Amino acid sequence: MRARTKDITYKIMSAIKSKDTKPEVFFRKALWKWGVRYRKNVNLFGRPDIAIKKYKLVIFIDGDFWHGNNWRIRNMPSLEAELERYSDFWKNKILRNIARDKKVNRYYQSRKWTVLRFWQSAIEKDLNACIVKTLKTIKKKKPRKETTPLTAGGPV
Repeated sequence: MRARTKDITYKIMSAIKSKDTKPEVFFRKALWKWGVRYRKNVNLFGRPDIAIKKYKLVIFIDGDFWHGNNWRIRNMPSLEAELERYSDFWKNKILRNIARDKKVNRYYQSRKWTVLRFWQSAIEKDLNACIVKTLKTIKKKKPRKETTPLTAGGPV
């Protein structure tokens, strides 16, 4: 088998969408079906795929290749083993993405936001589990209705 030229690799990789990918669309449609209202691709730090400001929740749908999960899909022993097969350009690109993801997580966590990240492959494998995790997270963040305080003589 012949190796690809840089031009062919560039053409293939540049054709990959960065937003409105199939996993993102499936995920959003499922959330909407459950009555969850959100904003997509909002101009917040790190450009989350989904933001629910009301609950201080951001959701990222991470592509396996771009964010360093490809090694698990390919049954490689580690990320390092997977990256050995890549050119320096792609190795550095993926490592920068991973570092940026950690920085974005720290940013939101320091501001008391919740960050959910789902791998593309997790959504493709079990969309329902990802939706359930999101719904449980939202339920935990919903403000509880306060009850009327009671005194010895009954309701105040």
